[in-house]
Amino acid sequence: MAFGFLSNTRAGIDLGTANILVFVQGQGIVVNEPSVVARHNRDDAIVAVGAEARMMQGRTPGALSIIRPMREGVIADYLTTEAMMRYFIGVVTGRFNLIRPEIMVTVPAGVTSVEQRAVRDAAEQAGARRPAHLVPEPLAAAIGAGVPVGTPRGNMIVNIGGGRTEAAVISLYGIVVSESVRVAGDRIDEAIQAFVRRRHNLVIGESTAEEIKIAIGSAIPLDEGISTQVRGRDQLSGLPRTITLNSDEIAQAIQDSLGQIIQAVRSVLERTPPELAADVIDHGIVLTGGGALLRHFDELLTQETGVPCYVADSPLECVAVGAAIALDHLEIIERSLPTEEEQLVGLFPQPDR
Repeated sequence: MAFGFLSNTRAGIDLGTANILVFVQGQGIVVNEPSVVARHNRDDAIVAVGAEARMMQGRTPGALSIIRPMREGVIADYLTTEAMMRYFIGVVTGRFNLIRPEIMVTVPAGVTSVEQRAVRDAAEQAGARRPAHLVPEPLAAAIGAGVPVGTPRGNMIVNIGGGRTEAAVISLYGIVVSESVRVAGDRIDEAIQAFVRRRHNLVIGESTAEEIKIAIGSAIPLDEGISTQVRGRDQLSGLPRTITLNSDEIAQAIQDSLGQIIQAVRSVLERTPPELAADVIDHGIVLTGGGALLRHFDELLTQETGVPCYVADSPLECVAVGAAIALDHLEIIERSLPTEEEQLVGLFPQPDR
């Protein structure tokens, strides 16, 4: 595939724990694939990336490893992340990379300077024009959701990704208050795995847990429950077995994980200045990310906080879309990012004099 590589390509990359999305200005979403890489153990050669690697998960021989190079929103395996980004940037630029694309990559709010540098270096080594730009994930999500972040109004966004959930109040392109918890889609999947193992003595994989979440997952019990067939390995006999799970069981299994997300949202609301808090109550909380698609989670959040919540249009794409749009507001956004000196002061506060 080639997407106009001779033009000045400008793209936003949502470098997520579960999925990587690339939005190119004027073309839309051109990449939407799992953040998964298949690597050969002998020489670390990359065998497959994205959806192709995901299909191999749990089915590989000993010579291959399936790696998720992003963990909880940050780079866990630098070289594999760089290889993954090189592959997807190559999809954007085509085979003949004559002009490096201008790229904005998302990072979690409050990310350290070391983690910022790792993302920027990985993007540049993978083929992005120097310097690669960074934008906080909640800000990108809000921009992509069409929230008027450039106005002096309090706008609250909750982005529920694969590795972490970030809640933030944004005004004038800056994050006023934010909270990040390492509880999101992956932890919910793990909770489903643990519940099925504990309640039914059945061992299931990550992919199966995610399929269960999508098929029958709900934040609150449904009036008319739904069920699905689940196949796994019996813990006692070691043989394959099939069971039936219903949505009420899954709602019970994931309550603790959802409770931690709700607590993060409450923490942000408690620390929001009064004028901005009034704006949030008036305009509500916007939910983005894959976790926002969990059935009735917006209703549960409204019940628990007393603030109206609604899911953005195309919540999975908001971060990537917002990152690309953010390139048009580069100077303002980069001023909102803390400098390395400010982060060091935050890590090592100066004594009172």
